[in-house]
Amino acid sequence: MDAVRVALLREVLAGTEWLGATRRFAGSLRACVVPHGGGLLLVGTETYEPWHLAAHLVDEAAWSGTPELTPTLVRHRVLASDPAHLSTGLGRIEAARRGETLLVVAPDAPDGELLTRVHDARRAGATVLALGSDDHDLAALSHEILAVPEGPDLDLDTVQHLVSAAAGENALPEARGRRRLRDRLSRLADQLTSPPPTRW
Repeated sequence: MDAVRVALLREVLAGTEWLGATRRFAGSLRACVVPHGGGLLLVGTETYEPWHLAAHLVDEAAWSGTPELTPTLVRHRVLASDPAHLSTGLGRIEAARRGETLLVVAPDAPDGELLTRVHDARRAGATVLALGSDDHDLAALSHEILAVPEGPDLDLDTVQHLVSAAAGENALPEARGRRRLRDRLSRLADQLTSPPPTRW
């Protein structure tokens, strides 16, 4: 989703709770990863892999100059033929430690195996954020959760776009004086003219 579409989406959602909620969640994500120099692990459920969120976070990390937002996509099934950036299995969650952040994207309740691994990561000191399901067990394990209710007005994919865009936006250092407007316009022009994001 490009900058123009995100801007239009924000206009449509103006006056709702979602703009503030997604910005707060993105702020929490940024506050977890930037001071520690990264360490963002992104995992979905057995039936849902958050490919698009991973790709958008990679793009936002590059555009905002905040490499700490680049996630490691953790997958439930990894094949020997998978490229390196897609070869991280669930064992990586077990190795998570203090200073790392685990972002769980779950449209539905995660299975017991994933919840056990998330619990172990939290006990080891990792920060757990959750996006999607308001599952009671996942909520209990999360330091922060942004639940997306099922409905025709807003879906999980849209919320992921808003979160990733806000994470990159808010990470930009504020410019001072005359350069501020020029820098903002330059960034917007870069976003509008950049090639489409890499597909995972």
